[in-house]
Amino acid sequence: MQPQHILVADDEPELIEILTDYLEAEGYAVTGVETGEEAVARVRDGAFDCVVLDVMLPGMSGFEACRAIRAFSDVPILFLSARGEDADKIRGLGLGGDDYVAKPFSPPEVVARVKALLRRYRPSAEQWRFGPLTIDPKGYRVWRDGREVAMTAKELELLIFLARHPGQVFSREQLYDRVWGDFGDPRTVTVHINRIREKIEADPSRPQFIQTVRGLGYRFTGVPR
Repeated sequence: MQPQHILVADDEPELIEILTDYLEAEGYAVTGVETGEEAVARVRDGAFDCVVLDVMLPGMSGFEACRAIRAFSDVPILFLSARGEDADKIRGLGLGGDDYVAKPFSPPEVVARVKALLRRYRPSAEQWRFGPLTIDPKGYRVWRDGREVAMTAKELELLIFLARHPGQVFSREQLYDRVWGDFGDPRTVTVHINRIREKIEADPSRPQFIQTVRGLGYRFTGVPR
């Protein structure tokens, strides 16, 4: 059985070496790179199970690299950053990151976060089941009570992104940036959320899956089985 492959992108070679030692001790294969451009190229060309990505990379930042990776891959991404402000964490998660660790940190903490992401991430061959709702994140298909639900590409992308991060709250602006990725009206998110609810909720006025968090945004509730 091939070991799971982790990509570590950081501009500090010593940190790459330390994380590599700890991750390899847990049985993972590790590749280290020092720029955001190389991280994007490696993910595009190779099969990685998780990416550990420093935010403050020279040239292409970790945030920019995450956005580029998310254009073609759903690989789990763990951000590392010397900037621990909530705004940076929110931005990273809004761009498609899955977790965020502030420096300084202990290497065992990073290993634990990687393990948690790998447990949570569902391989492409699997489907996510939330009671009566089934989602195929790679095939871009959704079923409710065994019947396939017809959805637009943006509806699917929005639903899959929320379902990939159960329990996390995202603002309309974050969701718009993640799904549409250009300048526009974040109220578009509200329109699409309402359409998705009409298609997947038993009672759209009392949603079970996509809930509104007043004053903050939306979250997906449920744990995939």
